[in-house]
Amino acid sequence: MKNYDIKDPKLASKGKIRFEWSESRMPVLRLIRNQFRIKKPLKNVNISACLHVTAETAVLMSVLKAGGANIALSASNPLSTQDDITAYLVKNLKISVFAIKGENSSTYFKHIKNALKIKPNITMDDGADLVSTLHQKIPRLIKDVSGGTEETTTGVVRLRAMEKKKVLAYPIIAVND
Repeated sequence: MKNYDIKDPKLASKGKIRFEWSESRMPVLRLIRNQFRIKKPLKNVNISACLHVTAETAVLMSVLKAGGANIALSASNPLSTQDDITAYLVKNLKISVFAIKGENSSTYFKHIKNALKIKPNITMDDGADLVSTLHQKIPRLIKDVSGGTEETTTGVVRLRAMEKKKVLAYPIIAVND
């Protein structure tokens, strides 16, 4: 079974160049990754993420992977997806990625559902579509989720509304608060 859906795996070499450039400008994440390689604090942790699939996100994913995490990544914004980065993540880092630049709405939500198939322990979201899909479409998976993160103000507003209705089933850190 193919554990990814990306535009073209042959774009990985271009993605590698862009990843390395971004990585060279992120010294703190490089230091954390070096520590994570040794300590493996995320061993046996499944992380479903719905984020902008960019070179910067790829560096973050490499850190989580070095820490022992099993990751499935989908795009939070199909227009910002970098297809060469998706190829690099799949081919070089062996991360499950479900993202194609310009994907339509149907594919977008199919990709989110694919990212949730790993039965997450942690969610990382940008806009709350992943968390909303988990709660509305696959609630049986929530029992294994210990927490999550949300990147955007819009997502935080959605999650606070869920919390107010008492339907948000696990704690989420609003990253920008």
